[in-house]
Amino acid sequence: MALKFVLLALFLCLPASLSSTASKDKEHKLKFNPYRYTFIDKASTFSASSSSSFASTGQDSSYDYIVIGGGTAGCPLAATLSRNFSVLVLERGGVPFTNANVSFLRNFHIGLADTSASSASQAFVSTDGVYNARARVLGGGSCINAGFYSRADAAFVKRAGWDAKLVNESYPWVEREIVHQPKLTLWQKALRDSLLEVGVRPFNGFTYDHVSGTKVGGTIFDRFGRRHTAAELLAYANPQKLRVLIYATVQKIVFDTSGTRPRVTGVIFKDEKGNQHQALLSNRKGSEVILSSGAIGSPQMLMLSGIGPKRELERLKIPLVLENEHVGKGMADNPMNTILVPSKQPIEQSLIQTVGITKMGVYVEASTGFGQSPESIHTHYGVMSDKNELFSTIPAKQRRPEATQAYTTRNKYQLQEAFNGSFILEKLAYPISRGHLSLLNTNVDDNPSVTFNYFKHPVDLQRCVEAIRLVSKVVTSKRFLNYTQCDKQNVHKMLSLSVKANINLRPKQVNDTKSMAQFCKDTVVTIWHYHGGCLVGKVVSPDRKVLGVNRLRVIDGSTFDESPGTNPQATVMMMGRYMGVKILRERLGNKAGV
Repeated sequence: MALKFVLLALFLCLPASLSSTASKDKEHKLKFNPYRYTFIDKASTFSASSSSSFASTGQDSSYDYIVIGGGTAGCPLAATLSRNFSVLVLERGGVPFTNANVSFLRNFHIGLADTSASSASQAFVSTDGVYNARARVLGGGSCINAGFYSRADAAFVKRAGWDAKLVNESYPWVEREIVHQPKLTLWQKALRDSLLEVGVRPFNGFTYDHVSGTKVGGTIFDRFGRRHTAAELLAYANPQKLRVLIYATVQKIVFDTSGTRPRVTGVIFKDEKGNQHQALLSNRKGSEVILSSGAIGSPQMLMLSGIGPKRELERLKIPLVLENEHVGKGMADNPMNTILVPSKQPIEQSLIQTVGITKMGVYVEASTGFGQSPESIHTHYGVMSDKNELFSTIPAKQRRPEATQAYTTRNKYQLQEAFNGSFILEKLAYPISRGHLSLLNTNVDDNPSVTFNYFKHPVDLQRCVEAIRLVSKVVTSKRFLNYTQCDKQNVHKMLSLSVKANINLRPKQVNDTKSMAQFCKDTVVTIWHYHGGCLVGKVVSPDRKVLGVNRLRVIDGSTFDESPGTNPQATVMMMGRYMGVKILRERLGNKAGV
């Protein structure tokens, strides 16, 4: 049972409500430096009088830009726009700087396991029966991910229609502030050598670039294991023109519908005390509300504001502003499957450092050395409790009895390091299968219903089978066995260990270790690289303006129809900077100074 707990906590957003901090972190004084980020404050401080210094016209509490979501794209975007214009960022979560579960690599799994209301990670379960998470903290997904930093390939940039020169200027803008070269652990070196042994060549050394073969990528963890998030990109901001409100949950975008096209006038948000406020856009030409709430939050907010499928909005009695059947459609998640590899060697903690980029469109990575201890985590109530927000999208009748029994009895066991080894994972790069997102109610705090349809397309399933065969070769390679000092194991035995980890709510089949296709379907999990819902050409234009309305854009991963690179955070942060520069140049030309 403890083994199952550890496995879930590490990769799969463990479904329990947990509030935790490692006891070791009490030694560290995690203090928020108000002198560096003078523009961050709680949402309850918002008022017309306190906002007057930011007004771009004579009107109190009006802004040139209102950014909904201070996440991976929102922070670099806001920092860039503030160079020339007044910007208000509304972030529903808190700051990452004082959260030990966010700040330290050793607490990565605990941060994901924490599904309490104040967690930086908001858990949800897709209708596919796969555990997942979305960020609710300043800095967004960069605060809860595995930290790997790798750029998109040139073909992605070309398909996106982006200016390659500006892209190549925007990546270093991010990298100078928060990206580091990792110190490879022995296990990551073993993975590197094994990938080369089985033919994932050449070795490209340490590089941020996306190139076929085996490479070592960047990381947002420094040499002390401290995480550096997109929130730190706010250090580039002009503090005289930027205001960031935390615990500011936007309820809806406000439109003026009296003209020929709906026109955004501002937003309504609630503060940490539950009080509502309205923030207004300046009347200056070019002022905009920009949605940067991610692939779950952005389509959800459009629908809550009246833009989306007519029938769905009518069902929930949401006044229709603009009918668009494509909002919430085209959702995709890159399916991931893992193989657990035991080792007789002591294991250092490591997240993603080495990656194999194959020509079959599969990426191979690894993570090692995470476990639990009784003092490191505190359980408040069980996973199957109706109090647990994780299961808000899963009807009680669909909660499997065996899963219920497993989780409700786990407190009888000590939560100790129970597995010494590695999780070797493979991720499908370009899944063809597509799903959708729909509202369950009009409460913005609740997760919408999300379906990804993992492996619905047969090509995706076949590619997964090929990927599992490749990973099987890696873990039974000479270089790998020399490191683990374990006997060469039967592949089915390792697959069986992964199946028994009970890592999702999907039913298990009796042949799931004999049929690799069945293994793929039964053990699929997320690597949190989901995207779509506000696709270019269907919901937004190539410059990310929402079709059919004025003064509204979406700038985040919801506009992607594929996940860029091996891990998307580098490109999402770059996009925030890139789009900020593009907007400034459109408005000011050479006077923008960027």
